[in-house]
Amino acid sequence: MEHSSKLPNVGTTIFTVMSALAHEQNALNLSQGFPNFEPDQQLLDLAKNAMNSGRNQYAPMPGILELRQAISDKFSTLYNSSYHPENEITVTAGATQAIYTIISAFIRQDDEVILFCPAYDCYAPTIEVNGGKVVPIQLNAPSYKVDWEEVRQHISSKTKMIIINSPHNPSGTIFSKEDMIQLEELTKNTNIIVLSDEVYEHIIFDGEKHQSACLFSDLKSRSFIVASFGKTFHVTGWKIGYCCAPKELMEEFRKVHQFNVFSVSHPMQKAIADYLKQPSHYLGLSDFYQEKRNLFLGLIKESRFKINPSQGTYFQGLNYSDITDENDVAFAKRLVKEHKIASIPLSVFNSNGQDDKVLRFCFAKNNETLKRAAEILNHI
Repeated sequence: MEHSSKLPNVGTTIFTVMSALAHEQNALNLSQGFPNFEPDQQLLDLAKNAMNSGRNQYAPMPGILELRQAISDKFSTLYNSSYHPENEITVTAGATQAIYTIISAFIRQDDEVILFCPAYDCYAPTIEVNGGKVVPIQLNAPSYKVDWEEVRQHISSKTKMIIINSPHNPSGTIFSKEDMIQLEELTKNTNIIVLSDEVYEHIIFDGEKHQSACLFSDLKSRSFIVASFGKTFHVTGWKIGYCCAPKELMEEFRKVHQFNVFSVSHPMQKAIADYLKQPSHYLGLSDFYQEKRNLFLGLIKESRFKINPSQGTYFQGLNYSDITDENDVAFAKRLVKEHKIASIPLSVFNSNGQDDKVLRFCFAKNNETLKRAAEILNHI
């Protein structure tokens, strides 16, 4: 049977490649973004209690009301911003599903979507599989700052959506208040939808504050905010996230969501709803990960890597231009084979393959793992 691929240029992801290589070589895996430590026992107990109390059948399509209310309360506490739990919040099977569903609900053939590279790898394929056109804007190391005049020049009558991600994976940078104001001004009086990927909202360092799209009134009126409980509570395997948007946008989202996933794990939703009653469970996350970032960077300060400290996320980019001229994919693979440590090369996140000689390392690991990683990096 013959058929033409809707994604002819998509192969095995770099995450799968590097993790498989790390497994094959018995290497330390700092490539994929997940913790190697267990979540809070209280959260696990709440999930067990939910299962034992009968929360084992389908949850309501938009998510259980208890969780949607808890999410609404969180926005009120953190941002003094409101989303109605009935019609402006939907629980999703992770943030990636939310992103896929948002794009699928709004992007039609030949619609243009602006995204900033290096970009998380699910954005572009989802745009393309829905017939849209990716309009990439390259950000440059080490600052990865947006040139908003360049963005203005790329906006056309076909621009349907702009995707932003702050704190930013893979660079670890953040959007400033001024960045968000510029975005708000550029999209004002247009029909452009903003997809704001905020999965690392609680992991931001050095006293900076997360500039959520909901803090800017006109921006909020056209934005989907996407978030992840997996990232926040160290349970990436639970695959639970959510999105928030004005009612008229959320209505369109749910039309697709109900046939894409329909509903999300009921006992996990109940557990998270109960866990969110204590804001300390997420308010201390920045300090927790900043300690890990500082430990990791302190341990490798004498290495030959150039360090630009991560501003957010649990990823750290390291520039290796003083070590070798190899392209980043080749160097990353050699590190696994010869030095037994796995990372992610940033060029794979760029639309043009631009190679800034930067590798991404995940520091969401226990301290012993970070110390072992530092010993290896200091001898490269």
